[in-house]
Amino acid sequence: MKKCNGSVMEVESSGMTDGPGIRTVVFLNGCSLRCKFCHNPEMQEAKPANSTPEKIVKQVLKNRPYFGKKGGVTFSGGEPLLQPFFLRETCKLLKNHNIHIALDTAGIGIGGYDEILQYIDLVLLDIKHIAHAGYIDITQRDRLNQFLEFKDALNKSKKPVWIRQVIVPGVHDNEEYVKNLAKFLKTNLKNVERVDFLPYHKLGSDKYQKLGRKNPYEDKPAMNPADCNKLYQKFLKFYK
Repeated sequence: MKKCNGSVMEVESSGMTDGPGIRTVVFLNGCSLRCKFCHNPEMQEAKPANSTPEKIVKQVLKNRPYFGKKGGVTFSGGEPLLQPFFLRETCKLLKNHNIHIALDTAGIGIGGYDEILQYIDLVLLDIKHIAHAGYIDITQRDRLNQFLEFKDALNKSKKPVWIRQVIVPGVHDNEEYVKNLAKFLKTNLKNVERVDFLPYHKLGSDKYQKLGRKNPYEDKPAMNPADCNKLYQKFLKFYK
């Protein structure tokens, strides 16, 4: 049997932007992408296991009184799918307590998706770029085919999906991209309940300095929220 201990960076007790309601957010270490707009670079590297499924469940249950009718737990990172055994076993235990579980993922894992998704209630799917060249430029990795593999498993699962698209100035903020995004979503993904545009921000800049690393988007300006909303309205016209 595979060891189910996991590497957890932190557990946030009252997340408000990681799914419906008030949520406990479990941030897992490790990611195979190196997205230029990443605001959690401290979670990119894999680290030794420091937690168990039982420990996470205990922390979640302490916060349960604050969930209300819509809250629950969200697994984020890093990339949760890189710790499939820990993720699956923790979700299995949480389901014994009827906890709503969301998975925030870029869809780049190491398999076992069917087993994991059976315990997931909602998938927050991060879209990096829909064109192959654009995907490689943004993520600094050639992993689009792996994303498409997860996409197929997600469609098969019929789980509800919330799309999250970071809008980076000079990359995504044009009519051609949002038109192609709308076409891609309608053609390739089922059960999409909502699509969110997230304006690129600079909140993670200090983290790169602390890590002694160069921020790939050090000179990239933040995306103006008003302009991002205007672009979203254009997207909705294509996404009918």
